[in-house]
Amino acid sequence: METRSPVALSEIDMRTVVSEFLGTLLLVFFAVGAAVLGAEYIGTVGIALGFGFLMLALIYTFGPISGSHLNPAVTLGMLIGKRIALRTAIEYWVAQLAGAIAGAALLLLLAKQVPGLETSGAFGTNGYGDRSALRVDTGGAFFAEVMMTFLLVFVWLAVTHHLTVTGFGGLAIGLCMTVVHLVGIPLTGTSVNPWRSFGPAIFAGGDALSQLWLFIVAPLVGGALAAVVHRVTHLDALAGMGAAVPTRPDDGAAPVAGHGEPPAPPDGPAPSPGGPSQGP
Repeated sequence: METRSPVALSEIDMRTVVSEFLGTLLLVFFAVGAAVLGAEYIGTVGIALGFGFLMLALIYTFGPISGSHLNPAVTLGMLIGKRIALRTAIEYWVAQLAGAIAGAALLLLLAKQVPGLETSGAFGTNGYGDRSALRVDTGGAFFAEVMMTFLLVFVWLAVTHHLTVTGFGGLAIGLCMTVVHLVGIPLTGTSVNPWRSFGPAIFAGGDALSQLWLFIVAPLVGGALAAVVHRVTHLDALAGMGAAVPTRPDDGAAPVAGHGEPPAPPDGPAPSPGGPSQGP
């Protein structure tokens, strides 16, 4: 059987990293851009739909390649759920962070061309207290971000079952993204994504930076809780998947029964290194 060469493997790795970088860049530039440039014209519903529709489009664009996480909380959920190895998660986190910063920088460049548009301290960032439309306090903001991220990551894990997103899974995720923004925009501006908050905040400065810690910690807590609960509620589905889904042979993740070929009989010989590769 044909095996993948080191060159081909390197190309696959680069595709996933570039997909996470570019996808996060586009998410920040266009979705946060809807809040920065169009809030006066499209309102809360328009911004929520912007995030949801764009997430849906990006999932169908990059989902078959990298899973289109574009969010370290989703990647953390995949890591805890043993869908990916730690090495892959770190690569995703770095690519997402770089993409968020690049997307925010490009958005700032565009915003500076709009006369009278104020970006200092605002710029589509998240906040609580005086920076919240409903004046939600620190505890309320933390709880809201944990719950909204929990819902998003839980749905993500439930509809994919794999690293990549195909079929109608993207529709469920896009609709969920819209709902959490409809709820969260009046509360915190809706983060549910630490790097989405980080990119704009470093350019806005001021209170956006001092409050940034909450929008990094709370979504990660929500993502981790979603992964733990999903392993309880979807135990049968996980048993059918096996322990983990490797993204490449050198990840060290356990092979998955039922994806690509049936498992070998209990007393049968171990599969050869040149055997068919596992599924996504």
